[in-house]
Amino acid sequence: FSMAVAVGRAQEQQKPSLETTEGTGINISCSHPKIQTNEYIYWYRQLPDQRPELLVSAHKGFKELPDIGGHLWVSADRQSSALRLARPRRGDAAVYYCALG
Repeated sequence: FSMAVAVGRAQEQQKPSLETTEGTGINISCSHPKIQTNEYIYWYRQLPDQRPELLVSAHKGFKELPDIGGHLWVSADRQSSALRLARPRRGDAAVYYCALG
């Protein structure tokens, strides 16, 4: 199954789409080189025919996300982040967004 990845705002850069097979881990990365010191990184996902849901917000470091079986990692310089889905299932196929705020 495929996971589409879209751009949250113009200043964040994401690859347009990623595909994986069920149970094979995947990293969805986001580059945000213009991030400000006080800004948080937000990751959303939008399942087909549903509104976007907030998965996680983070300022730095590493966050476990047991609800989706994954974690969020923020680089030391905060200019990129990556959402890891360790064992994605068919129901995880969605549009994943990152945004700053």
